[in-house]
Amino acid sequence: MRLNHFTSDVSAGGSASAFPVDESKLTQDFYDAVNGKWAEQATIPADHASTGGFMDLVDNIEHTLMADFADLLAGKLAPANPEMAEFKKLYALASDFDRRENDGTAPLKPWLAKIANLKDFADLNAHLVEWYQKGLPVPIDLSVEPDMKDTSRYALYVDAPSLFLPDKTYYAKDNPAAKQLMPIFTQTAVKLLQLAGYAEAEATTIVKQAKDFDAQIAPHVKSAEESADYVKMYNPFPLKDVDAKLANIDLAAAIKGVINDVPEQVILPQPLFFDAANDILTPANFDAIKSWMLVKTVFDASGALTEELRQVGGTYGRALSGQKQARSQKKAAYYLATGTFGQVVGDYYGRKYFGEAAKEDVRQMVLKMTHVYQQRLKTNDWLSADTREKAIVKLQKLTIKVGYPDTIDALYSKFKIDEQASLYDNLQTITETIIANHFGHWGQPVDRKKWEMSANTVNAYYSPSNNEIVFPAAILQAPFYSLQQSSSANYGGIGAVIAHEISHAFDNNGSQFDEFGNIHNWWTEADLAHFKDLAKSMISEFDGIEFAGQKVNGQLTVSENIADAGGLSCALEAAKSSDDVDLRAFFINWGNVWRMKATTEYMQLLLSIDVHAPAKLRANVQVKNLDDFYTTFNVQPGDQMYLAPADRVKIW
Repeated sequence: MRLNHFTSDVSAGGSASAFPVDESKLTQDFYDAVNGKWAEQATIPADHASTGGFMDLVDNIEHTLMADFADLLAGKLAPANPEMAEFKKLYALASDFDRRENDGTAPLKPWLAKIANLKDFADLNAHLVEWYQKGLPVPIDLSVEPDMKDTSRYALYVDAPSLFLPDKTYYAKDNPAAKQLMPIFTQTAVKLLQLAGYAEAEATTIVKQAKDFDAQIAPHVKSAEESADYVKMYNPFPLKDVDAKLANIDLAAAIKGVINDVPEQVILPQPLFFDAANDILTPANFDAIKSWMLVKTVFDASGALTEELRQVGGTYGRALSGQKQARSQKKAAYYLATGTFGQVVGDYYGRKYFGEAAKEDVRQMVLKMTHVYQQRLKTNDWLSADTREKAIVKLQKLTIKVGYPDTIDALYSKFKIDEQASLYDNLQTITETIIANHFGHWGQPVDRKKWEMSANTVNAYYSPSNNEIVFPAAILQAPFYSLQQSSSANYGGIGAVIAHEISHAFDNNGSQFDEFGNIHNWWTEADLAHFKDLAKSMISEFDGIEFAGQKVNGQLTVSENIADAGGLSCALEAAKSSDDVDLRAFFINWGNVWRMKATTEYMQLLLSIDVHAPAKLRANVQVKNLDDFYTTFNVQPGDQMYLAPADRVKIW
């Protein structure tokens, strides 16, 4: 279930520099000049797919919170609130691997039996409401999200299921990655089913059938590139018409059971899947669908059972990313528990390690950046007066969230841990609580105060449907932000991140939403045509660049590249307005924050599915568009970092 369709984040990046800049490379390869010395000595930990970048900050927070929570488990640290007390109980269960071994696969087997005992579609339809309420795999996804054309109310989204491979492009006959990955997926799935009690021959048959069904889905779902166009996800249809496309699934009855209502209209993010549904969801395919459900269920469960299941279950994911080994048991328990109690852990982290004073200081930085952006809009030379006025209104209506929420989401007060039950059973109960809360939004006003990231998350995001920018506490530290850094260095870090998120309000996706977060064209026809031409220039600037043995997809990454360009340009203007301006420090810290060393497998995976360009290219390409970069480092024609003025892409 997708609980958050429409957010744009800043994603992967860097750590503070204690390494010298190679002055000889600044005009040839800016990223290598800033990060090359670091890269020479950097080692990717065996349980990581990358290092440097945001990963250094993630690791630092992990180290800090694991130490604190060890004290919590030992009784040296008292829970700060009732939610934290429940978190402690779950963390203890997740950490008790002896008990997990004793429980074995017994907690999982009743759920596998539910699937195995299904006889036909009539039987599935009789249990379909329960399937949705308990979070069991279903070949049609349901979620309650803000209506993209009226974000004050919720709509019901009806979607296709996810694929086994990372993207539909992997299913193309000429894609070599699938030939490497699918055998590993197959071996992993067969082994998991064997560990769950299936004989090898039966497990092999189940996995083959599951893969057959998965392959039938693939041609009819969107690729990552297609999904990156948010507006094209909004395809309203009468429910009766969608239900009519599903001869063997009683969708309307299931929806009524789940939300206690039958809406006249539903939204299909991937309508082509439903055009093909009657050719896929057939009685002849029912055994394959059951096998698909079994494989999905055993994968989902593997991290909450025995150590062998945890290790085997992660094999496919590690092959995808190039990660050499699984996390330690202690780290696995930490991430399972903190991931489940995200806002509770975020509240603890934000209040202890960020605090109200820093929260207000950064908020003032955000307000300053929005003021700079507003001034740039006022003096924009290619927008008409009408469009410019509406853009400024949208900016003025922008909601700003910094640090951590004022209160913990009430959902977490419903999480009650039964210390006598298994870890798996407790997680299942929490899953059902989350699902009930999610579907309970139906018919209620949209809660715009909700955060989609916990405060201990090293990231930031813009939500078009809320017209809001959110900066969790964890990203608000060096190299992005520190009182020990110069203002110019801070602007090259957190300033660019802040303006990046603001720019998402005016990228190729965000520009199609109004100040209330609704899909609404507020552009004049001529302005929109010109903006699309500028966006094409950004697509061309990145498209086809060789990286990690593959090529960058400029269309997939265009929204993030527009946001990077606008963010860096706006932050540069803010830095120049300071009395202690130091443009060298500004650009060097921009290079620092994109420091990243990753496995080839991980880089290639990101190239296929990530809407962000590779970190090195984010550092190198965007600075070429700024005239001040050339004067700061004396970049001349003939230098590799030189881009002719006519070719420099300037949008915001």
